[in-house]
Amino acid sequence: MKKTIGILVIVLTLALAISGCTKANNEAEVNAEANAETEVQAEFVDESYLVNAEWLNENINREDLLILDARGQKDYDKGHIPGAIAVTWQGFGKMEGKPGDEDWGTVLEAKDLSEKLSALGITKEKEIIVYTNTISGWGEDGRIVWMLRRAGLENSKMLDGGFNFWESQKYEVSKDAVEASPAKVEITELDSKTNIETQELISKLGEVTIIDVRAEDEYKGATKFGEARGGHLPGAINLPFNQFLKEDGTLKTAQEIQTILDKNEIKKEDEIVTYCTVGIRSAHMQIVLDMLGYENARNYAASFYTWAGNPELELEK
Repeated sequence: MKKTIGILVIVLTLALAISGCTKANNEAEVNAEANAETEVQAEFVDESYLVNAEWLNENINREDLLILDARGQKDYDKGHIPGAIAVTWQGFGKMEGKPGDEDWGTVLEAKDLSEKLSALGITKEKEIIVYTNTISGWGEDGRIVWMLRRAGLENSKMLDGGFNFWESQKYEVSKDAVEASPAKVEITELDSKTNIETQELISKLGEVTIIDVRAEDEYKGATKFGEARGGHLPGAINLPFNQFLKEDGTLKTAQEIQTILDKNEIKKEDEIVTYCTVGIRSAHMQIVLDMLGYENARNYAASFYTWAGNPELELEK
């Protein structure tokens, strides 16, 4: 009898063990499936900000296409995408005075911007592709597209990977200078949805998620570009804009970028402010955040130059 009971105990124990293992395995499978679902959830909800090199190469001769090279005249003269005209972000900015003066480097007022755009033939009827060198550049393509979108030119886009990726694909490069064909465009006002002014930012300190998209040494206090002071805005986290780019200069996948944002606890429901030295790199990040569905992200265009130039405004190191 005792022998029989012992056997029953052993059988029950084995059954419970097998049941426990099965349950654990089932739970592991469920968790794995949940994680897999999480991994594929992140996607760009708005891909209208980008075109790839292959698309541009196939559409380069379209009459309604206007290509803007934002690298600067020196690089443009060395070789550029055929048909592109040379521009700089500074050409659309308030450059009177010096860095640190209030609003230095921010976007021109609507009337002055209309004149600049018209002189370059930039109109709402054209598809506008902007590129820079994305590996060594500062997000100039993002700044110009961010500005054009604010001006109502919704058909403006960045070239994914920029000029460096275009060259790597062995597409045609030209040294023929292209003159702009003036046209007429009238901007009545700039949309403020993706921009925040200094006074509003001051009033919201502690309420908004502030992202300093500069390099880590700048965040910690380095003054490499003539800043009046070093440091960062109160409460800002440091997330350099180029962390969103692959080694070849193209944009990382939505999931890769989402992972970075999650690691930094940046949520879609947050009111987000990006900034850099003068709103260039931070405009690029604002666009990427918008692509991922972060609808409350704004670029502080006046950025660190203006903030550091006002001794009454607090900085942290």
